[in-house]
Amino acid sequence: MFTKRFREGVREGRIICSVRIWKTPRVKPGGVYPMEDGHIVVDSIRQIALADITGELARRSGFDGVVDLLKVAKHGAGTNVYLVHFHYVPPHVPLSPNTGL
Repeated sequence: MFTKRFREGVREGRIICSVRIWKTPRVKPGGVYPMEDGHIVVDSIRQIALADITGELARRSGFDGVVDLLKVAKHGAGTNVYLVHFHYVPPHVPLSPNTGL
């Protein structure tokens, strides 16, 4: 789930990727995840190196910079860095049959 600070950017399509630091992936391509008014559909997920997180990637993810992103991206004891691309589906748009919903 995205914090409130990012939800508007996700709904508007300005934020279409996220960096997460997990032990193992928590989402899968094609997965559908609820967001307060609509859904997030994961387009892809891939493991990246911590060094791959640039200021530009942080800003595309809705953050001010790398330090800001790293404060939020780490979840628990995870050390694997994942880049997740996704798109938002508004509540009035039917989900594709291949999404499982």
